[in-house]
Amino acid sequence: MHAAFFLLLGASLARYLLRHPWEIRSPWIIGLSAALTLLYVLGPVFGPRATPRRFVRPWLFTVVTVWMVLVVLAPSFAWCAVPLFYTGLRILPMRAALVLVVLLTVFVVTAQVQLSSGGFDPNLVIAPPAVAAIATAVFVHAERLVTRQRALIDDLIRTRRELAATERREGTLAERQRLAMEIHDTLAQGLSSQQMLLQAADRTWDTDPQAARRHVRTAASIAEHNLAEARRFVHDLAPADLAEGGSLEEALRTVAARESAGFRVDGAPVALPDRVQSALVRIAQGALANVREHAGASTAAVTLTYLGDQVVLDVADDGRGFDPGDVSGAAADAPSGVRGHGLPAIRARVRQLGGTLTVESTPGEGTVLSAAIPLEVS
Repeated sequence: MHAAFFLLLGASLARYLLRHPWEIRSPWIIGLSAALTLLYVLGPVFGPRATPRRFVRPWLFTVVTVWMVLVVLAPSFAWCAVPLFYTGLRILPMRAALVLVVLLTVFVVTAQVQLSSGGFDPNLVIAPPAVAAIATAVFVHAERLVTRQRALIDDLIRTRRELAATERREGTLAERQRLAMEIHDTLAQGLSSQQMLLQAADRTWDTDPQAARRHVRTAASIAEHNLAEARRFVHDLAPADLAEGGSLEEALRTVAARESAGFRVDGAPVALPDRVQSALVRIAQGALANVREHAGASTAAVTLTYLGDQVVLDVADDGRGFDPGDVSGAAADAPSGVRGHGLPAIRARVRQLGGTLTVESTPGEGTVLSAAIPLEVS
């Protein structure tokens, strides 16, 4: 639109100079054309967007006044009104802009009538208002589209911020759940073992000092192991039993031995992703912790089975058992009324890997916990 303004202004000046001999008004027309060009270039249309409103309206009034004088002196300058339509519509309120458009249209019609030499032509009266109406309608429609687009962009930005906040909250909850599971399967289990060992050492301190010292040394070893586990799960690393370089089978055998449980592997071992191996070790730790704390079992066994399309970890004991229908999120093997986090943590780990968890138990007949992880998902 800026280019159209300068093009029309130059064309009108050229038309005047080519069709009229040099006369007394020629210097005025050239001077006013130069002044109009300078005003347009130095005005707020090309200037900074933050131009105060008190400067914008006087500038537009000056530009329109100079243009009107030019139209009075040389009617061929009338078509410069079209770019001025858009300038007024851009920087003035809608009512004031419409008044300006009507005023400019009247001057254009008057100029066209003066230029006509063949009598009255209805097109000269109808065409300028039609062009002004089309220009105004196009601008108003474009402004509405821009307003809708801005509203849509604002909605998208707001939605993106809300989504980011939701993702942060979900990430925080997931991290809390991870830490809760890690603490239960490692630190809580180790602290429980240390407590029992230190209590046993206290009972035998006077009667059997050698046994008491063995209990204390074992408790110290467990504390060292728990410290390593704490450092690893804070950084979301693999369990210490896996990180020491052993295979999944060796890590499960170590976990079972630590709890005086048996261990067996069935089927041909296959390579598993690290996250699946870590989850299986944690599941075994949590299940054996439940056996030790709640089952009152004399024996327990861990079995790792490779079935081709899935890997299954079974933890069985001959403890007191329980009714699985009454667990409702409590720990497996926990008697009625005992709080626990073990079974929910195990279920969460299995669910994250797309597997299934089965708990079979009967009061007085022990418990079998089975976690099946599909290999194609893992």
